[in-house]
Amino acid sequence: MHVDRTGQTAVIFTSFRSGADADGYESAAAEMDALAMVQPGYRGVESTRGADGMGITISYWSDDTAAIAWRDHPDHSAIRERGRAIWYDRYSVTVAHVTRGYGWTRP
Repeated sequence: MHVDRTGQTAVIFTSFRSGADADGYESAAAEMDALAMVQPGYRGVESTRGADGMGITISYWSDDTAAIAWRDHPDHSAIRERGRAIWYDRYSVTVAHVTRGYGWTRP
């Protein structure tokens, strides 16, 4: 099902896992998902991870202000520091404004 994201802010998080502490990572990821869902301006998330450890998570926000508030949330900041110390070899964040989108579903 296609969700029209036009006008939203997309935060694209591309990461490479270190392979350390898989259980701690899964627990923290679930905690961050639950926390993000109750933040003002949250519009959804899509995520995937390959067998090579590369992951792409795109969170959607009503606007840049909401995305920045999420970035600066104290619990999110604390988990980000744990990620840098333990779970990630590297990551990048790209923030974009969605100007259009479309989808297709097999009938």
